[in-house]
Amino acid sequence: MLAKMETATVAFKTSLAAMAFSFWGYSGALAADAATEEQLTEVPDPSRFGRIGEKLAEWHVVAGGGAMIQPEYEGSDKFKVTPVPFVSATLFDTLTIDPTGATLEVFEGDAFELSARLGYELGRQEDDSDHLRGMGDIDFGATVGAKAAVELGPVEFFALLDKTIGGSEGLVGRVGLEVTQPVSESLILGASASAVVADENHMQAYFGVSAEQATRSGLKRHDASAGLKRADFSLSATYSINQNWIVRGEAQLGVLLGDAADSPVVMEKLQPSAMLLVGYKF
Repeated sequence: MLAKMETATVAFKTSLAAMAFSFWGYSGALAADAATEEQLTEVPDPSRFGRIGEKLAEWHVVAGGGAMIQPEYEGSDKFKVTPVPFVSATLFDTLTIDPTGATLEVFEGDAFELSARLGYELGRQEDDSDHLRGMGDIDFGATVGAKAAVELGPVEFFALLDKTIGGSEGLVGRVGLEVTQPVSESLILGASASAVVADENHMQAYFGVSAEQATRSGLKRHDASAGLKRADFSLSATYSINQNWIVRGEAQLGVLLGDAADSPVVMEKLQPSAMLLVGYKF
């Protein structure tokens, strides 16, 4: 199994840390396995920061920021630009902490890996968009879950399940695959495809319109049942400028499906987003 590139892709699969800020509480497939750090660039020299730098290097700390453009809410036809600061670290080679939460490697054998996950669901505010006025707020919630992954060469097949405590009280699952391929000593390209399913609690919270909400908002009443919620496709590029600085760009297209797509809350079924991040690895 290829080594995790914590110093590049774990933090930059904050393309998914950021996408955790963007994809409305979903934090899955955020730290996929990739090529070794040596395939990108030389290992940074931690001595430049003394003993503190050595510890930061040991923990594979990456800090940085960037910006992303995304829909105002899941289903919106209008966009907003959001700043994305982040810090990530990997402790004891098993515990990864980043803006999405924490992931603990529970088991690894040959090409198979099982991880436990702790994160959050941001919820939704009715003042996120004029179209949501009268719908009320969906509160913030913590998430607990698990991820199973099988890596075959540059391809990782994964499945994950997250339960929200508070907020929507929903259950969300995702299955998909991700391809990560170094094309030079400095450049890694990636692509992914996945499908999201959700239970009735999650679907009704984000896409349902109750009789009371219909009266307040003027939207048509809509019952959203459990089932397929959306499909996501993404392309990414991670470039190592030197032994410390990394740039990552990513573009993603989400397609709302089923009762989610049919919801009067949804103004546009196609949900594109893009992000650019710059990070410093210690």
